[in-house]
Amino acid sequence: MDLDVGGTRDHRPSRRLPLLDPGLLDESQREVYGAITGGSRAERPKLLRYADDAGRLHGPFNAMLYSPPVGLPLQELGAALRFRTGFTAREREIATLVVAAHSRSDFQWYAHELLGRDAGLTEAELTALRCGRDPVLADVRERIVHEAGRQLAVDGDVGDPLYVEAVAVLGRSGVVELATLVGYYAALALQLRLFRVAVPEGEPAPEWPERPSNADGSSP
Repeated sequence: MDLDVGGTRDHRPSRRLPLLDPGLLDESQREVYGAITGGSRAERPKLLRYADDAGRLHGPFNAMLYSPPVGLPLQELGAALRFRTGFTAREREIATLVVAAHSRSDFQWYAHELLGRDAGLTEAELTALRCGRDPVLADVRERIVHEAGRQLAVDGDVGDPLYVEAVAVLGRSGVVELATLVGYYAALALQLRLFRVAVPEGEPAPEWPERPSNADGSSP
């Protein structure tokens, strides 16, 4: 996903997966390309661009072209999670940024910090999320999204008391959507790390807090 913010574009290729020229795509790849650059994403304001000036997909989307049978349903799942759940934009970005921070995914944080700001997240809230702290959230739904999302990202599970509260506040459908959202963005964060997808050129990488150390100085 090439971001064009304030005139800054990322022209650097992924270190491990070359960016694919749209003119050289086969039929199945073109179907994936069209689904990513069209549809729900194309209908929204262009805060984020998904391709560079040559039309090559950036961010997590370039990898989807390499396996169309996986990439096509994967991008559709992403579109559904971003545009068709019961979450507000703030709730969605809180959950996504929890995953980005836990995974320390530079590109994912970079992209969704922009979306989070656009959704109304404050600098204090963004800093707390990036540092793994509890942001001050007055809205009960946002608090549950944050707490349950973080437990899912960190532990891969949610304890019974929080689960009961999440169902009461979000509904069963909301809990299903939250678990799916966390899993989807965790999968993208893994791919972004594996394929060494960096933040756009000229943009600083997020400053992650130091990890806590054990008594012997090693990481836990």
